[in-house]
Amino acid sequence: MSHSPTLQLAMDLISRPSVTPEDEGCQALMCERLSALGFTIHNLRFDDVDNFWAIRGDSGPIFAFAGHTDVVPTGPESNWQRPPFEPVIENDMLYGRGAADMKGSLAAMVVAVENFVAAHPDHNGRIAFLITSDEEGPAINGTVKVVEWLEEREEKITWCLVGEPSSTHQVGDVIKNGRRGSLGCELKVKGIQGHVAYPHLARNPIHQAAPALAELAAEEWDQGNDFFPATSFQISNMNGGTGATNVIPGDVDVVFNFRFSTELNEEQLRQRSEAILDKHQLEYDINWKLSGHPFLTPEGPLVDAAVSAIKAVCDIDTELSTAGGTSDGRFIAPTGAQVLELGPVNATIHKVDECVCASDLDKLQEVYQGILKNLLT
Repeated sequence: MSHSPTLQLAMDLISRPSVTPEDEGCQALMCERLSALGFTIHNLRFDDVDNFWAIRGDSGPIFAFAGHTDVVPTGPESNWQRPPFEPVIENDMLYGRGAADMKGSLAAMVVAVENFVAAHPDHNGRIAFLITSDEEGPAINGTVKVVEWLEEREEKITWCLVGEPSSTHQVGDVIKNGRRGSLGCELKVKGIQGHVAYPHLARNPIHQAAPALAELAAEEWDQGNDFFPATSFQISNMNGGTGATNVIPGDVDVVFNFRFSTELNEEQLRQRSEAILDKHQLEYDINWKLSGHPFLTPEGPLVDAAVSAIKAVCDIDTELSTAGGTSDGRFIAPTGAQVLELGPVNATIHKVDECVCASDLDKLQEVYQGILKNLLT
């Protein structure tokens, strides 16, 4: 059975078991197609991670597609109704790990550029690809390192489209024009271990930590703004005790996270949090980890080009959103680039029997092509 060029490339990519940080030849396949279009390819391996930067054109603003070839683990393959790395189309649904996140988007990007270059070989500006195999993993040796490499070369992305699955019900109904920041914390509250029958000879760190944690959870950090919801505080892990019922623990470990808006910054969150801990007279060690600052791309050339292309192809009015987790856009936006995320429906990402509507990928290819036309012709 013959498939459209987008679907065939998506299936070829899905058939490669590129569980993070492995690439399994996905990037080589993409680079072969891009080289044929006149792209200059820079293969950039950092530690155990494969990345590449490909660019076509000599001058003018850079429009970059960004994405990742790695996928999350499948879990027990016996739980899948269809083998995760043997893509199949049934009832217009393409099944396989990475179909939605995000090999379908990668295929749509490549084919869109092939079609655009065929129609506009002397297009304005430059087209680029920034692709990693480290998005689903620690994200240490992927996009962030490529961005550093670009900064050293003084090469600046003007517009960046990340192919993350942004859509909710149908392709193009939601695009992400920003993301909240993410600040994580590992907190160890120290007490004095002892026998539960002699609490006056011990100090229970769980009892001491509970009121402080309750205050952190009840705190109104901000009220959000027109683009972002209010900052969220969530405890994700809490561990203490020896396992015995008659021992007061000597310490308790707490892991929590802030998803924060542009109303606050990392330093303000740290200072306010530690002030609450100090108010409760806790003895503690604390380790903060910033995963990304919030970023926002307001309405302008990139957003307008995307909204217009979606309207032309899908005949819907798209919604701008900053909801959801982090993406590699957080590494690209600080360079001054306009960044948005546009991809297929995200209903099955990271799930067993991940799938995406096959015809949606063809629409996505047309939307990507329309964005290129709107910006580079």
